[in-house]
Amino acid sequence: MSESESKPTPVTSIRELSRHIGQSVELRGWIDNKRSSGKIAFLQVRVTGGTVQAVAGRKDVSEKDWEDIERVTQESTVRVTGTVKEDKRAPSGVEIQCSGFEVLSLTQDYPITPKEHGTAFLMEHRHLWLRSSRQRSALRVRSEVEQAIRDFFYERDLTLIDSPILTPAACEGTSTLFETDYFGDKAYLSQSGQLYLEPAAAALGKVYCFGPTFRAEKSKTRRHLMEFWMVEPEVAFLEFAGLCDLAQEFVGYLVARVLDRSREELKILERDTSKLEAVVPPFPRITYTEAVKILNEKGNPIQWGDDFGGDEETILASQLDRPVMVTKFPASFKAFYMQPDPENPDVVLGLDLLAPEGYGEIIGGSQRIHDPDLLLRRIQQHNLPIEAFQWYLDVRKYGAFPHSGFGMGIERFVAWMTGLTHLRETIPYPRMLYKIYP
Repeated sequence: MSESESKPTPVTSIRELSRHIGQSVELRGWIDNKRSSGKIAFLQVRVTGGTVQAVAGRKDVSEKDWEDIERVTQESTVRVTGTVKEDKRAPSGVEIQCSGFEVLSLTQDYPITPKEHGTAFLMEHRHLWLRSSRQRSALRVRSEVEQAIRDFFYERDLTLIDSPILTPAACEGTSTLFETDYFGDKAYLSQSGQLYLEPAAAALGKVYCFGPTFRAEKSKTRRHLMEFWMVEPEVAFLEFAGLCDLAQEFVGYLVARVLDRSREELKILERDTSKLEAVVPPFPRITYTEAVKILNEKGNPIQWGDDFGGDEETILASQLDRPVMVTKFPASFKAFYMQPDPENPDVVLGLDLLAPEGYGEIIGGSQRIHDPDLLLRRIQQHNLPIEAFQWYLDVRKYGAFPHSGFGMGIERFVAWMTGLTHLRETIPYPRMLYKIYP
């Protein structure tokens, strides 16, 4: 046998391993767990894409390699060589029969052990907590959702637009915006890329942005973060009925994608996938007025003209096995740019899509005002600085067109997909009230 034939093939991921059944490979990773009887050891090695079991018999490796196997600890960095064996019982579909083992970096006193730890402790060690199987699974689902979002819009000819994070004006008041100095002027961290998408829609027709957004809300609930990621499509000549259809199609596509490609992660997270399998369009639709009536019938004291909170959203969605779309909200508490309903100007052509199982609003959107005079009046009614929105009015002044869009927070959607109860586990490094470390 030549030297090239006997040399193990370097691999870096689970996916690569499955292409080398019966072949000798070398991989580097970290020890998730270890069991040893003194004669045989079972090592769970974490690599890209998951963990793979490496089985080492004392007679099959050198004495030095066995000593490394005996002394290796959780989260030590290792190099494993051996033959890839098919194992349909294993989540990875393969295992490695070891012929060599080396400790590259020995970890001592790793702070996160298999015992129970409190949430505060785990959040202080978020940089290490990420390595646990549940956290890895949640972030892999997040990654799949984000890729599916890009695929959905790419397949439908939407152009990705990178809206700015620093903005010169507070779009809807400064109470929930992070203010910063911009060379002597005030600037704010963006709450939404929408306003900047609308001019881009006039240039490119169908567009979307996807990036971090910020809310300085002094809210300490499982549904809120100070920094979160949002995807926002904006489509020229799309009116309200089409927007409702787009939101429904979008969510149905993402749920199906997660079920198709993230089954193993959902299993690790103990997610009841039967509940997700029921999420198939069409989704029920009710108006805000109908929603208030339903809430009153269930004992909720909300009055027409009040905005929904978490309790109201949960009641409305809890009776259904799929999201419910609520439409036509009072103009009094909605954003200045939302198009009034031509049949009833007291309400706007807006929608909220509420997820079942208590996960609340996952999408909010509307048809936008495209009449420049009406938009100017709305800006004045909301006491917003006209000079700061002159560029926004220009979009209507030069070639007005009907258009619509929505926003979806990634963390809430991922929490729903994974069954996690708090958004802090759906983003690598959560920013919460008074919490910015690490």
